[in-house]
Amino acid sequence: MFLTDDDIFSSAFCENSGKLINVHLFALAAKYYSLSNLGVCTPLEDVLEALKGDSEGAAGIKPDEFMNNKKSHEVQVMSELVDSIANYCGIKQVIDIGSGKGYLSSFLSMQYNLKVYGIDSSSSNTNGAHERNRKLKKHWRAYQSRGKESLKSRSLEMANDRPVEHELNCKTINEELLNNANSLQNQGQVIIQDVVPSCGFTEMAALETNTETEADFVSGTQSHETKLSEEVLAVLNVLPVDAVEDFSSSHCNCGELCEEEKVQRKMTSLKTKARKTSESNLYLPLTSCITAETELSDIITDLEDCMMVGLHTCGDLAANTLRIFTAKPEIKAVCNVGCCYHLLSEQFENQEECHDQIWGFPMCQYLKDKGWCCGRNARMSACLALERVAVGQMLPTESLFYRAVLQVIIEEIYGVTKSDRHVGKTFSKSSSFVDYVRRSLKKLELDDSKLPDSCIMDYYEKYKDRMNELEAFNMLKVVLAPCIEVLILLDRLCYLKEQENIAWSGLVKLFDPVKSPRCYAVIALKNQPCS
Repeated sequence: MFLTDDDIFSSAFCENSGKLINVHLFALAAKYYSLSNLGVCTPLEDVLEALKGDSEGAAGIKPDEFMNNKKSHEVQVMSELVDSIANYCGIKQVIDIGSGKGYLSSFLSMQYNLKVYGIDSSSSNTNGAHERNRKLKKHWRAYQSRGKESLKSRSLEMANDRPVEHELNCKTINEELLNNANSLQNQGQVIIQDVVPSCGFTEMAALETNTETEADFVSGTQSHETKLSEEVLAVLNVLPVDAVEDFSSSHCNCGELCEEEKVQRKMTSLKTKARKTSESNLYLPLTSCITAETELSDIITDLEDCMMVGLHTCGDLAANTLRIFTAKPEIKAVCNVGCCYHLLSEQFENQEECHDQIWGFPMCQYLKDKGWCCGRNARMSACLALERVAVGQMLPTESLFYRAVLQVIIEEIYGVTKSDRHVGKTFSKSSSFVDYVRRSLKKLELDDSKLPDSCIMDYYEKYKDRMNELEAFNMLKVVLAPCIEVLILLDRLCYLKEQENIAWSGLVKLFDPVKSPRCYAVIALKNQPCS
């Protein structure tokens, strides 16, 4: 008799009682059905290779300033992918849904010259993004001033030792270099002119040899500029374009210009001003609540062919992002990484029928037809991070124990089994279990005066020997977490596969799961009209 995998794994549970009797087999089954083992993901390298075409990637700038390691890792990886998709689809406009403080949005605009609208439902997040831009502008000015002073000092020191016979050569090359620099800036991705004075570099470079060709000289100058601008670039990593001020190289007094050079400089200046006008708002934070019925044209007046992105869109926002993508012809591609599965709304979780509501789960017709339901406990488990636990970042057992005993107290003393209020991060602010319970009861608006400290401690003593049980139970939840996440992600992928206007869709593992546990992106590209 041939046994299927399901038959083998089902023996992990008792046939009569349904209780778990074989933990090892349970763990093997969980691993077997995890996303990394099912073979349904497309490797990120393959996606980037397919999208690359003849384009070259932008010079790598690590966004490690003003971001923690986790956010820096996420922004750098995702922005490269988004830029590749945008180039492949021939679009320059990006809509960042649930943009938060604008880390991804600002980096996309700064590093890749994309016009980004960051939409977040929280006005405090949007205001925070504006405030962050303001602070970054201050940092930019400070770094710029420091860079100029440093280069001016070096330039003067070197100039004092310079032989007089090289001075004329220096002035001649200066003008050539300024014109070359302006030309290069017109082709660049970021609006930055004269982070440091060009003539300072010219004078230093001219000292090395008077037999250098002009091409060698420019090349050497650029290497000096790269080396001496590292500190400035550290700030520019995440600086939105509208925070960068434009300074004309004409402030450098490097000798008289001939008529031809004056015309060339004037044309360069006009092009720069035109480019600055069109790109001065490459990143614009907006406040709006996004639903499946949201009309983007009501929020973005200059909506054009674009792509939607979302880095850790919370709960139903991930599902709504995919629905908007499929419904709006202007949106040519989507790249979404969801999170907060516990906040998903489920169509079949409650028996009450709400025909008009749009649910976060399930999305695909296959699971709808089966009336599939996860339930809040399962969705909570899907948020756990197996990879982090595997490397020693253990679960907060004590805080989970506090929360479990609190629930017993609330049910037995107050008769409350459900509440719309949340305890939140009370554990970290509490000095003891008694303090934790009292703080929590106040948050839940329950009267703690009828509960003496001795009664609270009686509950603690009653259950403290079962803390190991709780830890074991939560470890089983961690093992099962990837399987539940698979169900939610495959539901979203199947929804996209059911649409007729999708050219390609897939799941891609973007991030290191230890750094960023919610590491899978749902990506899709629409069919392109024949030209």
